[in-house]
Amino acid sequence: MQVPHRTFVVVADGEKMLFFRNEGDGEFPQLQVERKRVQDNPPTRDQKTDEAGRTFDASGGAGRSAYEETDFHQLEEQRFAAETAELLKKRALKNDFESLIIVAPPRTLGELRKHYHKEVEKRLVGEIAKDLTGHPVEQIEKILLAE
Repeated sequence: MQVPHRTFVVVADGEKMLFFRNEGDGEFPQLQVERKRVQDNPPTRDQKTDEAGRTFDASGGAGRSAYEETDFHQLEEQRFAAETAELLKKRALKNDFESLIIVAPPRTLGELRKHYHKEVEKRLVGEIAKDLTGHPVEQIEKILLAE
């Protein structure tokens, strides 16, 4: 994938967001970090206070069933993706970037898509469904070129 000069590249997952700007050219990208944000999102077991409740059968039978367990970790990842999309919208409306590439794991990418503003969609030139938040910048540049 070509990464044009000054392209905005977002590498994110449910807990970490990296905003890069390509200061190189399409063939030799040089990603410079513009912003980094990491959120503390412990596993659900560390976020909940009680077990899921139980309910009695309303039809008068002796049955009982448990309520579905809330996945607080997943809810926090979804909220983080919505915040990332909101930041992209604000920057797009300020004409802070002309082209955008987003790299995120499939689940995060799907959540981001739900929140894309039309101005973000107009500038989106590529999406890569991979988790690269733990990779060094040089590897991210190589992977972008290989896609």
